Amino acid sequence: MVSAADVAGVGPGADDGLPPLVDHHCHGVIRYEPAPGTFAAYLTESDRPPASGTTFFDTQAGFAVRRWCPPLLGLPAHCPPDRYLARRRALGPDETRRRLLRATGIGSYLLDTGLPGDLTGPAETAGDGGGTGYEVVRLETLAERTAAAARDAEELTDALAGAVREAARTAVAFKSVAAYRHGLALDPVPPAPGAVHTAVRSWMDAGTPRLTDPVLLRHLIELAVATGLPLQLHTGFGDPDLRLDHADPALLTGLVRATADTGTDLVLLHCYPYHRQAAYLASVFPHVYADIGLTLSHTGSRAAAVLAEFLELAPFGKLLFSTDAYGLPELYVVGSALFRTALAAVLGDWTASGAWSADDARRVGAMIAADNARRVYGLPDG
Repeated sequence: MVSAADVAGVGPGADDGLPPLVDHHCHGVIRYEPAPGTFAAYLTESDRPPASGTTFFDTQAGFAVRRWCPPLLGLPAHCPPDRYLARRRALGPDETRRRLLRATGIGSYLLDTGLPGDLTGPAETAGDGGGTGYEVVRLETLAERTAAAARDAEELTDALAGAVREAARTAVAFKSVAAYRHGLALDPVPPAPGAVHTAVRSWMDAGTPRLTDPVLLRHLIELAVATGLPLQLHTGFGDPDLRLDHADPALLTGLVRATADTGTDLVLLHCYPYHRQAAYLASVFPHVYADIGLTLSHTGSRAAAVLAEFLELAPFGKLLFSTDAYGLPELYVVGSALFRTALAAVLGDWTASGAWSADDARRVGAMIAADNARRVYGLPDG
């Protein structure tokens, strides 16, 4: 591995010895040119405007965008936001998206298609980035769409199972946002058919609104586990729609035990500030993996310290790279650049100290960057 000081760029031009990255959890990019306030709102997990007299550019994520993205658009690093956004408008959203995504060095995009809005899909996102796209199906969104077409509870109960099976034919994984809808303290025991039917009836009687029933959330997880595809689970921080203390991955311990012999891998997303709990679960349960996405982007210049904390306990074959980029192509750039520099800093220090060999550092770097995800999701060699 090279040192952090040697990594002057990102993407294929960054001579860090890593294979093309597998971004195993990401989202689509907006196709339109955002207003300045809309752009800045993507730099935070808050769903509210900034406090009076402040801006979301004054965050670790905001500073990271200003560090890594302007040179890719022909501007000096750290240029003021107004100048950067003006250059972005001059290039237009399509050219900006292509320039930024092509600079990330990402070869595979596993894209969660469950968010609304005018967003690029897996094929379009990967095409702009020069890679390959795959779909990750969000269970709650799939259930809500299925419910909208059902006539009664019996039909919907059968339709949910059918929808999950059908999605499994083309998706590479499922994802649950139960942390947002109820919290992660779900019953380890799958609900009985009668309980599922009762919950479905109550949900339909309420007009099939947003799915929050813990019985149905647990049922969807069970349906997904039965397909054998990996299941991604949101844990840790996110927007104010969740309660952070309900998103601690340690709350999943019962569910983890209950799924230990199913043959389905569980991937704990984001994790921060509970990344040490996630690392523990990954260290003691063979089917549990941990993801560093979103965490590194929002910790910015502290990303190396947080990555080192992940690596304290998590087996090196159990950590997966992602950006969790959403809306802005800049977040793909930031996620990949901070990963590269953090990895170089951490493994470079351990190699320099004599704790690791250079060969082991290169091997582990490749595992986290791409190899682990290719194994978990059954992707072809890149």
